[in-house]
Amino acid sequence: MQSSREKESKSVLVVGAGLGGLSAAISLRAEGFDVEILEKNDRIGGKLNFSEIDGFGFDLGPSIFTLPQIFRDLFARAGRRMEDYLELEAVAPHWRNFFEDGLVMDLDDDPGTMRRELAKVPGDPEENWRQFQEFMDYARGQYRLVEEGYFAHGLDTVWEFIRYYGWRKLIFGMDHRHRMAESIAKHFDSEHLRRIFEYFIKYVGSSALDSPGYMNMMPVIQFDYGLWYVKGGMYNLARGLGRLLDDLGIPVRLGSEVAAIEKNGRSVHGVTLAGGERLSADYVVCNMEVLPAYRKLLHEPPGFMKKLEKFAPACSGLVLHLGTDRVYEQLAHHNFFYSKDQSKHFNSVFHEGKLPEDPTIYLVAPTRTDPSKAPDGCDNLKILPHIPPINPERPHTHDDYLALKERVIDKLERMGLTGLRKHTIVEDLLTPVDIERMYKSNRGSIYGVVSDWKKNKAFKAPKQSSKYGNLFFTGGSVNPGGGMPMAILCGQKVSDRILAREAKLS
Repeated sequence: MQSSREKESKSVLVVGAGLGGLSAAISLRAEGFDVEILEKNDRIGGKLNFSEIDGFGFDLGPSIFTLPQIFRDLFARAGRRMEDYLELEAVAPHWRNFFEDGLVMDLDDDPGTMRRELAKVPGDPEENWRQFQEFMDYARGQYRLVEEGYFAHGLDTVWEFIRYYGWRKLIFGMDHRHRMAESIAKHFDSEHLRRIFEYFIKYVGSSALDSPGYMNMMPVIQFDYGLWYVKGGMYNLARGLGRLLDDLGIPVRLGSEVAAIEKNGRSVHGVTLAGGERLSADYVVCNMEVLPAYRKLLHEPPGFMKKLEKFAPACSGLVLHLGTDRVYEQLAHHNFFYSKDQSKHFNSVFHEGKLPEDPTIYLVAPTRTDPSKAPDGCDNLKILPHIPPINPERPHTHDDYLALKERVIDKLERMGLTGLRKHTIVEDLLTPVDIERMYKSNRGSIYGVVSDWKKNKAFKAPKQSSKYGNLFFTGGSVNPGGGMPMAILCGQKVSDRILAREAKLS
């Protein structure tokens, strides 16, 4: 075994200060590695970003904090307590759901509240409650299976899945024979409830028509572990991690764009920055998405890139931030305005590559929990319909995105946000082109790699490069996938894989 002093001589360069990169850097430093982070932007956090305009504080990226235990585990690796770096506030209700027929109902982890909300849904209230309970029992079974192996052991490939679980669990326990929407339809008679639970796929930016049934585990992360807000704004998570980097002595070079990962045979030996400076290291951990990294930083040939096509990008989004001079009292912190035909919405985005005519819309009103995010008497609204990633052969124009924005506002005004245009005093818009430019994401994807049974069995790319033994990847394009807790978990599991590799080499 290596001594602690020998491990300290091993150096790691982390390309990108997104959550996956920060998690890997913290985990590796806690094990004695010499770690440095390189970030092209002027702040850490990656897509966890913010903007302040005329007294309105907008979260540009993630808006929901779930699975706090995964974040606590990261701080614990460094011998610290998460609560000393950031504070969480529970959000209730979890979501408010708006339908074109006038139904409005909440999701809540309190059983009594949830039972009352289900009574609003057309049909027999007792039957709705029974079906909900049976669905959650099924979802918990799926979550337990995924958590015990895929999450806990950082499984990376179908073959690792088979070795860990065995055929019996895979065939009789894990729901992979049905698509997510099919299993939801088996549990719920109500079309309203089907649409609500289908849209939990928003966490990974995919389609309930294509993702395997075991992705129905996702409601468990809310109903059993809570839904949270980072006090003072979601970016305070990045600030807390930044303080932890300082405490651990991990340097971060901001404004340092990596132009190339230097390779030699079956290994890498460092990076070259955009200004020409070369840095060497024993390991490179890349938080840039896997396909753009291989294409732009490693210049891999077409034959190699073709093998990675199954790791297609998840959806992008039209990210609209509005500050209004009035408060829309009917909104909760998190809100969904559903498409009349959600299957058509999924097909438009994921199969046809079209901007949806009638999208399901996610809307965040953070002042319900944090009044500091808007001036008195005003509302802060983040509006996000899922849309296709950029198609390089037939890209949508900026005018196409503006036309979608107008359709979205028309829909919101029709569904109760009266006079939204008239009352807007601040507006900011991000398109897939902006998202690709800001974060080097694959074709403007927000959530990394799509979860699609036919394409990739819902797997993301492996954490260790198949071509270069000392190159590792982290973040939303890598197992276990998109979303803040998964990126944080991914970074920890990258550290574990590097430790295992070091043990084998010693």
